[in-house]
Amino acid sequence: MATSGPARIDVTVRRAGDEDAAVVADVLITSRLASSGAIPPGVHADDDVRGWVRSTLVPESEVWVAEVPDAGVVAVLALSDDWIDQLYVAPGHTGQGIGTRLVDLARRRRPEGLQLWTFASNVGAQRFYERHGFVAVETTDGSGNEEGAPDIRYVWPRRDSP
Repeated sequence: MATSGPARIDVTVRRAGDEDAAVVADVLITSRLASSGAIPPGVHADDDVRGWVRSTLVPESEVWVAEVPDAGVVAVLALSDDWIDQLYVAPGHTGQGIGTRLVDLARRRRPEGLQLWTFASNVGAQRFYERHGFVAVETTDGSGNEEGAPDIRYVWPRRDSP
């Protein structure tokens, strides 16, 4: 018997505005908390994250949100230059193709290439990005990030030199 993937849900993707800062912060906070074990705990208090999203992330980055009926904003993508700075899907909404829609958007917005960091402990994210054509090009011991956790830099499309 053949099985099919998850049912496609109705998703609207749009550019975030200042009025979305609170819900963007909520998605980042709840998603990170739900990823406990796969990624290290955040080093900033929730109120600090909310302030950073409001004063820095939304005004200074290209932030996109994915909304679904009856749930509102359930995913966030933040682009800065050729970097995917943030990509989070809220708990209960993973595995439904929402992250893929956001990565596809990022690739359309940055056809010359993208890069991102993911924690070495986040094997699920590594599989996700590799399925979408990203290639690991650098690993670190974590001394360059706030969490002090080893991480991996991915690029798309594959480049011969980092």
